[in-house]
Amino acid sequence: MRKVLIPTKLDKVAAEILQKRGYCVVQDSETDIGTLVAQNSDAEAIIVRSEKVGADLIDALPQLKTIVRAGAGFNTIDIKYARKKGVDVMNTPGANSNSVAEEVVAMALAAYRFVVPGDISTRAGGWEKKKFMGHEVTGKTLGIVGLGNIGQLVVRRFSGFDMKFLGYDPIVSAAKAEELGVKLVTIEDIFRDSDIITLHIPENDETRGMINARLLSLVKTGVVLINCARSGIVNEDDLRAAKAAKKLVYCNDVYPKDEAGPKPIADVADVMLPHLGANTYEANFNAAKRAGEQIIEYFENGVTRYIVNKDLPDGLDGSYQKLANRLALLARACLGRKTSVRAVRCSFYGDLAKYDKWFLPPIAAALAEQTDCSSMGLGPHEAEEYLQQQGIVVEFREPASQKQYGNSMTIDLEGDGGKASVRGTITENNLLVSRINDFEHLYFMPTAHAFMAEYQDRPGVLASICTACAKAGLNIEDIHAPRDAEGKRALAILMTDKPVSPVTVEAVKTIIDPINAFAVELPQ
Repeated sequence: MRKVLIPTKLDKVAAEILQKRGYCVVQDSETDIGTLVAQNSDAEAIIVRSEKVGADLIDALPQLKTIVRAGAGFNTIDIKYARKKGVDVMNTPGANSNSVAEEVVAMALAAYRFVVPGDISTRAGGWEKKKFMGHEVTGKTLGIVGLGNIGQLVVRRFSGFDMKFLGYDPIVSAAKAEELGVKLVTIEDIFRDSDIITLHIPENDETRGMINARLLSLVKTGVVLINCARSGIVNEDDLRAAKAAKKLVYCNDVYPKDEAGPKPIADVADVMLPHLGANTYEANFNAAKRAGEQIIEYFENGVTRYIVNKDLPDGLDGSYQKLANRLALLARACLGRKTSVRAVRCSFYGDLAKYDKWFLPPIAAALAEQTDCSSMGLGPHEAEEYLQQQGIVVEFREPASQKQYGNSMTIDLEGDGGKASVRGTITENNLLVSRINDFEHLYFMPTAHAFMAEYQDRPGVLASICTACAKAGLNIEDIHAPRDAEGKRALAILMTDKPVSPVTVEAVKTIIDPINAFAVELPQ
């Protein structure tokens, strides 16, 4: 009899479903998780919510096969160590989405109508109507940073207030945004033009501290910022300064640790909740039910659809997934970050063809401007479904057998009014870009800091670009300057020792009047 451990306060439906199928279930939310694990070291599955599951707990369960996070986020689980130990980690995406979306509505209304301080004052015998003069949500502009499941539901829940919706999500197509009634804009536009801003992005190396002084300096006076995502995406010191300067109103439900005690954000937050986003009976029931059903499907039918730390299939070198990510990052930058992606069309040559769908997770991560392919926790099926949910067509083209490209890949991105096509391969363990659009035989490594400019070929342009880089204090570590087959257009590819700033990019544009110019980070 398989044992399932549930060391968290979770709806009993998970235990009931599992017990009906003959599983031994131990559910205890009162005992310390370490103690409970020690008492049930023969457990083969564990269901958690926000509990931390690190290497110590995984090692204490030698028969463990799977960890199920009853919810979407899995940042409290060491998924890489779990993979190393052969443990599959699953989540239940979407089960809590509506609960979080409704909490955002509640926080916005609470902030605009002084629900919390008004209640405290009135209970104390006060009658401070003048002090608590509020605002109406109706007619305001709502900015949504991240249009995944939760972000899309936020739009639907606020739709009855006749609001204007602005959205920032590097992966959502224009068609999907139009269907939602959202205008896609830059993140700078979100912070500049919104009355209420709500955050719905994961915390990873790319997003940590993303909400910083630069963005906060753009906001309107009195803007409401709501964070029901992750605490680490907001730079709290910058937020503190912005609150003083812009009278910013901050609503917060997320913290570095889910535990009692003083909170560093307490002096800044106007509305604080103890991570209640998914804390509804309905969400708890849905997540518990899904967790129980997924464990049964996993053990009895071999269903691995929701595993977020899937290993590579036998025969596939993980470096090729990294290559797919870097090529897609490059194609995204080439297409233009303000251009919505409508379609991803790929060709995989040689032995890579049989692994085509395994390249979708790193491509999806790149479109979300992430370089850690595991950060989104998507397997091949989930990545394809995720892209399609964002309104992006996915096509695997049949590779032409007569083309002797070896183990290489071509990734094309199509957007409104344009297309970017990038091909690459791996040689002597080095990732190489071999083609960008019409420029062939490039063979440069997509690593570190890159600046690229396409222009009408003429003497002196490359020298002007190099001079602009020198004035910006940039050392050029590698340079390629191919021309197209007709010799009419040229492409300058510069790898620099530091990131190329937007100011430098604009300076180069002014000097050389390029067809296209952009900087892109392609970390090793």
